[in-house]
Amino acid sequence: MEYSEDQIALAAEYALGTLDADERAQVEMMMATDDAFAGVVHAWEFRLGVLNQMVGSVEPPPELWERIRAAIGLTGEPQAALVLPETPPPIAPTILQDVERALQDLEPVLEPMPPPPPTADSSNVVQLSGRVRAYRNIAAAMTAIAAVLLALIGVQAISPGLLPGLGGKPPPVQVAEIKPTPTPAPTPVLAPSAQYVALLQGAAGGPAFILTVDGATRNFTVRKVGAPPIDPSKNYELWLISDKLQNRPRSLGVIGTSDFVARKLLAGYDADVVNSGTYAVTIEQSGGSPDGAPHSQPVYIGKLIETVPATPPGQSR
Repeated sequence: MEYSEDQIALAAEYALGTLDADERAQVEMMMATDDAFAGVVHAWEFRLGVLNQMVGSVEPPPELWERIRAAIGLTGEPQAALVLPETPPPIAPTILQDVERALQDLEPVLEPMPPPPPTADSSNVVQLSGRVRAYRNIAAAMTAIAAVLLALIGVQAISPGLLPGLGGKPPPVQVAEIKPTPTPAPTPVLAPSAQYVALLQGAAGGPAFILTVDGATRNFTVRKVGAPPIDPSKNYELWLISDKLQNRPRSLGVIGTSDFVARKLLAGYDADVVNSGTYAVTIEQSGGSPDGAPHSQPVYIGKLIETVPATPPGQSR
């Protein structure tokens, strides 16, 4: 059978994997119904597979990751902690006032005393008076110094951090800890799920609907391809038939009102029932069967076939 250039190009793009979902479904339908066209697709897969084997794998240089980490500012070395000095609290006003008053009391004591008036006939008395005044000055100075020392001791006892030079503890410092930015966990790679397709055909041949089922979620999509329009007072309705369901058809809803219908009704059935069951389409009244049972003979029927395996060929399950 001769094929057009568009059909040959479609087969080649299918082998390359550049078609969208609708075009892939069209090619798979043609492969299922036309063995010669399937041979054309397989021939393209054989030719293009050789090109894939001619391309060797390229390993990135080992220093690439270090360059990436350096570019984004991420290094493995811990960062030094940032030390922020704390401003010491002001000295209490009352303590400063006590020190100032003690110094003021010391000033008049340290000033030179005026010499006593001279006497004509008592030199021994003058010398004794001078010694007494000197002793008094020394005693007053010692008293003032003691007062200053007591004030400093009081400051040290009340606030040790105010006078670190006198044996007090140094003021505490705040250490700001900088935590490194955590490296995000790699995104897990999910294994592809199996895909199943059923061509729902009538007695005259040619698919009327294409049923696609996802093997993991068991969600299904029905695409209207060749089904003719029917009376507006009627609707196409899809059914699941299985001997595991006592051959009692289970409705999967009304279809054919639009080009695509997506449902989740198969998620409630066992995988064996979904994969081995028979899918049929009947013509029911508007809105579908009122009692959950078909009221006419099936006009289109088909079974699922696996088109995309859960594990690619050549890999163990």
